[in-house]
Amino acid sequence: MKTTIAKWFGCMLTVMLLASISPLSAQVGENFYTVSGVVKDAQTKKTLGYVNVSVPGTNIGTITNADGEFVLKIKSSLKAKEIEFSHLAYKNARIAVDGTSTETVVALIPNLRMLREIIVRPELPKQLIEQAMDRISSNYSKNADLFTGFYRETAQKGKRYIQISEAVVNLYKSSYDHSTIKDRVRIFKGRELLSQKASDTLAVKLMGGPTLAVMLDVVKNPDVLLDKEILPCYNYTMEDPVSIDNRMQYVISFKPNVSLPIALYNGKYFIDQETLAFTRVEFSLDMQDIDKATNMMLVKKPIGLRFKPSEFSFLITYKRQNGIYYLNYVRSEAKFKCDWKRRLFSSKYDLVSEMVATDRSLQLGEAISYKESFKSDQAFTDKIPAFYDNTYWENYNIIAPTESLDAAVNKLRKQK
Repeated sequence: MKTTIAKWFGCMLTVMLLASISPLSAQVGENFYTVSGVVKDAQTKKTLGYVNVSVPGTNIGTITNADGEFVLKIKSSLKAKEIEFSHLAYKNARIAVDGTSTETVVALIPNLRMLREIIVRPELPKQLIEQAMDRISSNYSKNADLFTGFYRETAQKGKRYIQISEAVVNLYKSSYDHSTIKDRVRIFKGRELLSQKASDTLAVKLMGGPTLAVMLDVVKNPDVLLDKEILPCYNYTMEDPVSIDNRMQYVISFKPNVSLPIALYNGKYFIDQETLAFTRVEFSLDMQDIDKATNMMLVKKPIGLRFKPSEFSFLITYKRQNGIYYLNYVRSEAKFKCDWKRRLFSSKYDLVSEMVATDRSLQLGEAISYKESFKSDQAFTDKIPAFYDNTYWENYNIIAPTESLDAAVNKLRKQK
């Protein structure tokens, strides 16, 4: 029951080494314009992170960063008229575009629809989850799809960034009628903005990198959470409903009800109340038994190092288009402390990886061979120098860097 997801994370005593694949569909030669800005709560004026930003009727999109900022590059040939914004518990909003680059501020209005408007079902939470599982083959893609995505990985020691790497990736996903055995990720181009220094002594690596888009697709990879043998290991509770994409969602929280040799998870399922599709899954490793949590998270460490985890959390979202749901955004975060025996001070680390699907096309046949794919036992920070591209992202959509990331990169540039 210890899944591959548990082996993604590693901490090892080593110095990061700075060290091509042709794209499936390059975007060179197209004319583009850029719409950028910030998304805020219309009432509180607070910025909103992880808002979906897309061109209606297309597969083009991105997501706001933690500061609510976004950058969306649109092909002029699309002749787009609007951009749509959607976020958990807010009403969708659209703004007009005219084919020229612009900056804007978008205000989202909280969705205050009351519980009485929801269709109340008599089923128990666990039964709703089982019904949603039974509808996976009809709710999710029946075709093989090829995604273009943007992946970023960061590591912080205390408040200081020690590693920043990012890439444009190709993600091949077979239909949801099949397993993930042929689902693969290939790096197209990438760059390392900041690498660890030898003086940091302890280097940290997140194993698997962009393969999280395969392994964390809990709807398609039931070994993570939705295995029918695993369901009885949790207690389920109905929470207050919320709105996603102007559609009301059941919210079902879960927590372990048994003690197993491995650590289980705490989290929430968001299920569309009409289609019974999983639209969002949030979960984190249960930390009540630190030894079990450590065994799930840690791949390797030097002798004498003490590893103390505090969080290992995940977020997966799916986006609906023409009645079918597709993988949209995946995020993982690991927080922990490391110290040495007989030493007074410890260091805090925070590793974050995230990937957003920025485009999608129908793919007939196998698109990414095993040989050229990124492997789950590889570290992204080891491989990214081989994919360096001095033109960076050109007209590919990315997740806008946060203010803190910008500051870290600007500081690095001044030191050169």
